[in-house]
Amino acid sequence: MARPLVIAYHIVWTAYGWWLPNDPRGSMSHKVRKPAISGLGEPHYGRRAVQPPAGAVQQFYAKARESLAFPILEIGAAERAVVGEAFAETAAARRYTCYVCAVMPDHVHLVIRKHRDKAEQMIEAFQDASRLRLRRAGLREADHPVWSRGGWKRFLDRPEDVRNTIAYIEGNPVERGLPPQGWPFVVPYDGWPLHPGHNPRSPYARRLRGARDER
Repeated sequence: MARPLVIAYHIVWTAYGWWLPNDPRGSMSHKVRKPAISGLGEPHYGRRAVQPPAGAVQQFYAKARESLAFPILEIGAAERAVVGEAFAETAAARRYTCYVCAVMPDHVHLVIRKHRDKAEQMIEAFQDASRLRLRRAGLREADHPVWSRGGWKRFLDRPEDVRNTIAYIEGNPVERGLPPQGWPFVVPYDGWPLHPGHNPRSPYARRLRGARDER
């Protein structure tokens, strides 16, 4: 079956210390690079099919806090505002089209339209800009890591996937008891590349039609 072209990326990353490579829930790491936490357990690549009880995760991080070189800090309201400013500058400078953003106390979600930059480059750009901003604002010490290295990506290849992901991300703050988040650099999703006026002969439209015909 013909697979539609990627139209957007759902990118996610965590604040420092909030999701370690040997997290009992699983992670996207194959090995633990820091000896200080290697004794806490072996890494499991990917999310475990059977998730551990909440108490086991809490116990793991209680031990991790004693072993990490820096304290695990939350992204509070002041930090969130500064991070948003850095994201806005990055999106404008690199001409990213952002459909949704959620800056949570321990992680970040973004959906970005397909771009010449790869998802990994987008994550790096947003992390670098926000890290510098937080340090300049005096909200993080110069030597304290702000983010975990790298992040995760999910390819979105259908308009309905983009819409569903946007709805999921918009609900994240509310589920955590935070106010809904609105950012000036976020634009409403218009159905791109099948928005009104799109070319019905575009590569994406042709491949999407082909995928539907083969169902």
